[in-house]
Amino acid sequence: AGSNSSTTDSAATSSETTAMNTGNNEGKDGDYVSLFDGKSLDAWRGYQNKSIASWTVNDGVLHCAGSTDDKSDMRADLITKEQYENFDFSLEWKIAPKGNSGIIYLASEAEKAAYLTGPEYQIADDKGFPTKLENWQQTGANYAMNPAVDPDVKPVGEWNTSRIVVNNGKVEHWLNGKKIVDYEMGSDEWKANKAKGKWKDTPTYGTVKKGHIVLQDHGAEAWFRDIKIKQL
Repeated sequence: AGSNSSTTDSAATSSETTAMNTGNNEGKDGDYVSLFDGKSLDAWRGYQNKSIASWTVNDGVLHCAGSTDDKSDMRADLITKEQYENFDFSLEWKIAPKGNSGIIYLASEAEKAAYLTGPEYQIADDKGFPTKLENWQQTGANYAMNPAVDPDVKPVGEWNTSRIVVNNGKVEHWLNGKKIVDYEMGSDEWKANKAKGKWKDTPTYGTVKKGHIVLQDHGAEAWFRDIKIKQL
């Protein structure tokens, strides 16, 4: 992610999931709506309308092929066509060995990369990554801002469930049913973290109140499924 490198009440039942798999987000507030129907990318497009050739759908799973080298200009993050302000978002994911990806939210297209505009729920192979990861680079962290507290990450190759809740600036990151990050955008703590860290010279970071949700192509192979959102 970046440039370096379930609670029962939150999970939909299988019948609800079936009802949600419409591939659009035209639900009324309070309803979970699928953002991925397992067949198409109808709810998504490339960041700044770049080619999304590295993204495919196979057997109901959204697959990012990654690349053997870091040709960043040849890839594009996948972003929702719609923008969201207050929401409860969740998905399942798994990452390839040594992999790195992320979920960026409240993102705009004002910069060359989405991670420069919005917070990021980090996804990585924490144990197998080829270089040492700081705690703010590890899975579940709000990348470069808030480390995850005691994340219970499943081994590479197994599915994890992640959840992001944004409600009037208050943000929660969940991993496999456990809350691991809790912060408030614009708070004194948030401003201090921004001022002293990676984003101190990125004025656009964290300024969007309503934005896209982004699945990052960071050159690593990754898989996503059961992507859904509830507007709050």
